[in-house]
Amino acid sequence: MPQGTLEVLLVSAKDLENTEFLSKMDPYLILTCQTQEQRSSVASGQGSEPQWNESFVFTVSDGASELNLKIMDKDTFTKDDFVGEATVPLDPLFTEGSLPPTAYSVVKDGEYCGEIRVGLTFTPERSSSRECCEEEQNYGGWKESSEEESVRFVYQSQMLEKSSEFPLRCVIVPYLVMLRVVS
Repeated sequence: MPQGTLEVLLVSAKDLENTEFLSKMDPYLILTCQTQEQRSSVASGQGSEPQWNESFVFTVSDGASELNLKIMDKDTFTKDDFVGEATVPLDPLFTEGSLPPTAYSVVKDGEYCGEIRVGLTFTPERSSSRECCEEEQNYGGWKESSEEESVRFVYQSQMLEKSSEFPLRCVIVPYLVMLRVVS
């Protein structure tokens, strides 16, 4: 399974079942990806056609296969009402990298009760050469270095050259630093 960052754009919902009798409901979402949970703002007074246009970021690790969206109605004096939920499969996102805002069915007790629109973007985690190999690779006695180590090495060699009676020659090949003492 891919690892990286999942960005969710919560756009809107429509045709939600109104849980209020005398007024419009105040919907909000609880978004869950694996063990991470985030909550949207309350779309006060927007009833069954709320709009959010909010973004959420999750860290995706092995085993993430879906995003769960639970729609609730905020109540002041009583427990918040459950409106419905949608499950968004993540496998198509891992393949495409980005999905435009798409409508997903909201269900409650197995029955359709509206739809929710979300857009998704997945940014894979970049792996360094150190993560892909358990042991450092050596090339003819030369140690492979990261770009950051190369810059640090060059700076240290310049400092050493200024304080040394032997000048140093430095050759930089991407991710490989070679130093040679010239006498």
